[in-house]
Amino acid sequence: MSENIPNVQLRAWRNEHRLTRAELADRIKATPIGIKEHLACDEERIRRWEAGEVRWPHSPYRIAITQLTGLQPEDLGFRPNRRGVGQLIETTSIIPINALRAEADLYGTMELTQKLQASDAGTGTLEALAEAADLLCRAYPIVSAAMLRDRTQKRLAQVNGLLGRRITLAQHRELLVITGWLTALLGCVHYDLGEREEAETARRAAYEMGRQVGHGELMGWAYEMSAWFALVEGRYEDVVTAARTGQAVAGHSSAQVQLTLQEARGLARIGDRREADKALTRGADTLAKLPLPGNPDHHFVFDHAKWVFYAATAYTWLGDDERAEEHALETIQMHTRPDGTSNAPMRVANAHIDLGIIHARRGNLDASVEQGMAAFDIDRRSLTDLVSRAGDLDRVLRQRYRREALAEEFHERCSTARRALTKRHPELLD
Repeated sequence: MSENIPNVQLRAWRNEHRLTRAELADRIKATPIGIKEHLACDEERIRRWEAGEVRWPHSPYRIAITQLTGLQPEDLGFRPNRRGVGQLIETTSIIPINALRAEADLYGTMELTQKLQASDAGTGTLEALAEAADLLCRAYPIVSAAMLRDRTQKRLAQVNGLLGRRITLAQHRELLVITGWLTALLGCVHYDLGEREEAETARRAAYEMGRQVGHGELMGWAYEMSAWFALVEGRYEDVVTAARTGQAVAGHSSAQVQLTLQEARGLARIGDRREADKALTRGADTLAKLPLPGNPDHHFVFDHAKWVFYAATAYTWLGDDERAEEHALETIQMHTRPDGTSNAPMRVANAHIDLGIIHARRGNLDASVEQGMAAFDIDRRSLTDLVSRAGDLDRVLRQRYRREALAEEFHERCSTARRALTKRHPELLD
């Protein structure tokens, strides 16, 4: 699993100008300083820059970058190396798989139990509740949707009990924000399980809480959920509309980045390559201005690796197989631990679907189905997302390989998943 912060701004610039890594390297060498200094730039050097393995190239390369792009290196994601500045994507001591246990331990302490039973909500109570909400949001990538739904509902009931007590206006506002985040999380896991009406009810409630307290980021995430629902359901114009509306209220936050990337995916679905590229670049630029996240596993935090994941799917939908494959392979690599497990299984599942579509287009049925089946083998799944994305691959296979046994085998697997979603029984896939 990669520990470097990907340079998404450089990657976005290259994608928007439709250059391969080899072509970018050639243009670096063809700059005035590249010619003068005989710069040795190749595809591997560009890869290392984009992967974040090299954060600050040597001076001649920085000058060449500016001569080529008209931008300063800092505007393309490069940062001077500073002693003591960590480069890890994950900087926290609690990994997602332990977040649910930590949240249970927090509630299990006598101190928090007593605070929840007290007649008022003091600072310590609110801090503990905020920490508990964060831990649940950090459990999202790993913990099963059903388990997380049940735990979140239980915590919401406990937190809501405090709203009816005698509290100050400031405490009421903070409780509404905590409740808003928990409600947004609940909406996401409802949607993962195919519980569409419950998901929309939670989304609306989260938006309303954000609106009441003027919390732009929370409102932005509610719009992001609307864009996500529309994307899965094939309402692509609605994706773009919701994403752009959300950006107007989200402020400079992770929500704004995610909304911009959802806009890019909606544009990719309707085939607007030029505007999709622009949205990907805007998202990269906004992300670069945010502080590096301490907990990138948090569901409502956008990290650099997620940009690569979103780009993979966008380029798959745009039919740019070379660019899509590059991003999908790197998504799997970045999120795969040495023991083969993943810290972001749902991203990895989607990347496998992307690769399956690419192999199918290239005429490699065996590799295509192998990638598609790998997506189903991942334990933590958003069943709604999985059915939608697997359907993309199934359509390509049935168009190109209708009479092939492997294609039919994958079709049956998709049909089983669709039945599990319709009947709300995810265990049918196990």
